[in-house]
Amino acid sequence: MPGERRTAGPRFRIWPPVAAGVPWLGGWWAGRRLGVPPMGGGAWVPGAGRALLVAFALWNGWCLWYFARHRTGLMPGQDTNALLTSGPYRVSRNPLYVGLLAGYIGAALVARSWGAVAMAPLTWAGLHWGAVLPEEAYLRTRLGGPYEEYRRRVRRWL
Repeated sequence: MPGERRTAGPRFRIWPPVAAGVPWLGGWWAGRRLGVPPMGGGAWVPGAGRALLVAFALWNGWCLWYFARHRTGLMPGQDTNALLTSGPYRVSRNPLYVGLLAGYIGAALVARSWGAVAMAPLTWAGLHWGAVLPEEAYLRTRLGGPYEEYRRRVRRWL
C-alpha cells in the first residue's frame, strides 16, 4: 500500500559500494597526483587483475542468484527473509564483500595503481565497520538462534 513502511533491513554506517569506491578512487587519484609511478611487473599484473574481476563477477553473481532464488533482500539494506547457509554462504558469512574486495584489488591491478592497492585495508575496514557489523546485529535480532548457530559454524570472511 502506498506510504506503508515495510520492515527495515540493516542500517549501514557506510553503504558497501561507497566503502569500496571512495578509497579506490582516492588512492588512484592520490597516486597520480603525487606522481607515484604505475606498477611494473609486465603483462601479468593487468592479467591477474582481469582474472580477479572475472572471479568477482562470477562469485558475486552466484551470491546474488542465491538471494533471488530464496526470495530474500537482493540489494544492500533490504530485508532478510531467509538465512542462506549453502553455496557461497557455507564458506563465508559475507561472500559478497569477499567478492567486492577481490574486484577492488582486480581493478587496482588493471589500473596498475599503487595508490588504490594501498587503500585496500581502508576498504576492508569500511566494509567491516560500516556494513558487516551492522548486518550482524540486524541478523541476530531478525533471525535469532539459527543465525547464532550459523555464526559459530561459518567464518565471517574466509
